[in-house]
Amino acid sequence: MIVDVHTHTPQYRGAVPPERRVSNPAWRPDRAVESVYSWDEYLQAQTPADISIVFGVAWHPGEQTGGVNGGGDASDMPGNVNDKTAAFVSAHPQRLIGFMSLHPHDPRALDELERCRCDLGLRGIKLGANYQIFHPLEARALAIYEQAQRNGLPVLFHQGTSPVRMAPIRFAHPLLMDEVAMRYPDLTIIMAHMGHPWTADTAVVVRKHPRVFADISGLFYRPFGYYEAMIRASEWNVLDKLLFASDYPVTTARETFDALSKVNDIVVGTQLPRVPEDKLQAIITRDSLTLLELN
Repeated sequence: MIVDVHTHTPQYRGAVPPERRVSNPAWRPDRAVESVYSWDEYLQAQTPADISIVFGVAWHPGEQTGGVNGGGDASDMPGNVNDKTAAFVSAHPQRLIGFMSLHPHDPRALDELERCRCDLGLRGIKLGANYQIFHPLEARALAIYEQAQRNGLPVLFHQGTSPVRMAPIRFAHPLLMDEVAMRYPDLTIIMAHMGHPWTADTAVVVRKHPRVFADISGLFYRPFGYYEAMIRASEWNVLDKLLFASDYPVTTARETFDALSKVNDIVVGTQLPRVPEDKLQAIITRDSLTLLELN
């Protein structure tokens, strides 16, 4: 079974109106990304993943849409960012697992956590400290981690750089996750994108903490950085803690799947070390749901 642990909730249940289409050229160097999409477009793009974890982003306290373009994306679904995810998951429960997104500066964040957990059936949390502009070690964020740890909710953090101009990169540095994991040793943490470009920092944090993992989303379209990330994971002996992930719509599950067999292509004809092929293929079928205690 292939589990994609990192995808974003569609803004539209039905067809996207042509005037609402957005093409984003900044996310990856090889092509622009259609960043407003429908349920059907998402589901078609997620082949060959059997199960996908899906979430929005609470860009601001009280965020209504949670789309990938920032606050204020249009939508044809009612409710806030988490209601939209829950509606999508409930329509396709065999294919989707929903995570909530919370904003630590929302005075009702902990109430929203309980509503999402108990009423909406969302099973983890997505946070992006750089996008949401909060320090990962501030008290309001720590309160979310504490409640997540108490209730066995994994937390997926955006890690690493971003082209969003107003998103402070320092809030997404992987070494901050070391501090979070030391304070909350039973909290399951997923470090997205292997913390690119700080993949060595991510590898040593993952190695240090039993409940910290990293996903491989958004890496393959920078081939040397992708190889570098994987060879660092190999040298630090954490390839077994890397999780398959696409970051749809930025990439698709199929693109990510296909790219895993090409990691070593960039060093063909050189004396540079190879990433073990069997370890790369194991990422595809890793039992991420068991590792994240989502079975």
